[in-house]
Amino acid sequence: MTRGQDRLLSVADHDRDRAGMTYVYPVVSRRAGGVSVGVNLNPNNACNWRCIYCQVPDLQRGGPPPLDLDRLEEELRAMLTDVVHGDFMVRAVPEGMRRLNDVAISGNGEPTSAREFPRVVERIGRILEDFGLAGGIKLILISNGSLAGRAHVSAGLAAMAGLNGEVWFKLDRATRAGIAQVNGTATDPAAHFRRLATVAGLCPTWVQTCMFSLDGSPPAPAEIDAYLSLLRRGRAEIPALRGVLLYGLARPSLQAEAARLDPLPESWLRGLAARIEALGLPVRLSV
Repeated sequence: MTRGQDRLLSVADHDRDRAGMTYVYPVVSRRAGGVSVGVNLNPNNACNWRCIYCQVPDLQRGGPPPLDLDRLEEELRAMLTDVVHGDFMVRAVPEGMRRLNDVAISGNGEPTSAREFPRVVERIGRILEDFGLAGGIKLILISNGSLAGRAHVSAGLAAMAGLNGEVWFKLDRATRAGIAQVNGTATDPAAHFRRLATVAGLCPTWVQTCMFSLDGSPPAPAEIDAYLSLLRRGRAEIPALRGVLLYGLARPSLQAEAARLDPLPESWLRGLAARIEALGLPVRLSV
């Protein structure tokens, strides 16, 4: 038994260190509806964005150090051996969530900032094949999409498409001010839309959106209108866009703004989900 796996996983606990590994960690995911085996390509807690709801401790700006691909492979094989052939599900997963949904390239920063990203995808694909999981479970990339269009990112996404891959593309707000406030980046919404189109053209893609109360108030109506307008355009112009993963806060932020954030009422989130569905986009809601 690896360190920390003597307690049950929960949606409120996404501790990247519980397995005692550098790159690999298991979680119970609301959005996945089961166990997700995470592959953390940013073990130094560095990201090119700084989202105010982020649960990464000691978050810093930047990219990852060079990756030890052999160690990553060794850790993933060990974890999948425990999950698939061992007693991990009984030992560490609550009843009702004892299914392996995916391997998720994610972690403590933007994973596509790793130059080794396409080689990581290649290795994961080989490992899934060896475990008889290729095509049977998802290979998910959780990304802010900011590096879409770079050659190494495009190569990795194209490889993912052949491995039952799926991208969860961050789109929390759709105005310059909203993106700056929530994601800590000076990003043009039109440019981010183009990146969404680029990613979806290479690999099946869902938009992922986090909504929360800030300083006691939900997002302003103008912000929601801009968000829905962008999704409406996505529905019309991006045929490969699968839908929206809409979620609220399940775990506390570890950023300086934490005290200013609160979960929104379920009724508010369901109301927004209905407005998105009215655009013709499926919604998976996690409250």
